[in-house]
Amino acid sequence: MSFIKLLKRGNQSSGYAALGNTVLAAIKGIGAAISGSGSMFATTIHSIADATNQGFVYFGSILAKKEPTKRFPAGFGRVINLFVLVAVIVVSIMAYETIRKGWEIIQNPEESSNLWLNIIILLAAVMIDGFVLMKAMKEIVKESDSNASGLKVAAAAFKNVRYAAPPTRLVFYEDIVATFGALVAFIFVILSHATGLYYLDGIGSIMIGLLLIGIALKIGYDNTIGLIGVAAPKKVEHRVANIILHDDDVIDINKMRVLQEGRQYHVESYIELKKGLSLAEADDIKFRVRDKLLKDDDIGDVTLGIIEADEKQNWSLTDEPLLKGE
Repeated sequence: MSFIKLLKRGNQSSGYAALGNTVLAAIKGIGAAISGSGSMFATTIHSIADATNQGFVYFGSILAKKEPTKRFPAGFGRVINLFVLVAVIVVSIMAYETIRKGWEIIQNPEESSNLWLNIIILLAAVMIDGFVLMKAMKEIVKESDSNASGLKVAAAAFKNVRYAAPPTRLVFYEDIVATFGALVAFIFVILSHATGLYYLDGIGSIMIGLLLIGIALKIGYDNTIGLIGVAAPKKVEHRVANIILHDDDVIDINKMRVLQEGRQYHVESYIELKKGLSLAEADDIKFRVRDKLLKDDDIGDVTLGIIEADEKQNWSLTDEPLLKGE
């Protein structure tokens, strides 16, 4: 596989975010060095953290799509959760440095220079981070098969973020904080200049640092349970059940477990078939149902067993679509 094709396998949201935040970090860093603004320094640190994290996670998302091997038969789906957890450590360190810088400014407030340079840079940051945030929202809509468009994309993204891949969730949460953090920095830079209360610049830095801590805790929790192995959301479970039950020869699902690893789902189920079938016919049905499940890009592997019908209905059809996009 060529290097370009390999890059295309990575999570697109984290790739765009890494590039955008690299540009922002350079611009903000120049502004912070020239003006001496604490809020500008804080948002520079935030952009450096985001660029590092999202670049790290992007390459992790490529590795997570590596095919299973004899040594790792379940694949590498959970690798991305590990990469995101390392990214959380980086965010936490940057949050500490941001809060420390803000406290220093509160204790020793100084006037920052080049007000208009700071304003222009922070407005550019809001626009670039906002653009990346919109890309992440559209990716969430795509990954969750929400089919929302236009003004409904934002609401659908917040509603369905739990169905998105770990890298997409990281970009979404981080860029919410990045966009809001740039707005906070913008407001406090103006306030400190207009009022002469230069310690306000430090308060803005601390607020951004606290936002970073909040996002680190949220992402860390989500990915810790992902590393352990978590049950798939009900929406996904219903979709899997529908695919199985829509087969004409399947009358019920006796037991089913759908485990999420990274972005992939692993299905284990015992199904009940119509009575009177031969063993060969039952095997053909089992493989047919398995192949239908594997058509869903998010399902990594399927293990099906056949069990005698117990005359008790455990599962019924829902309104969930059979496959993504249907």
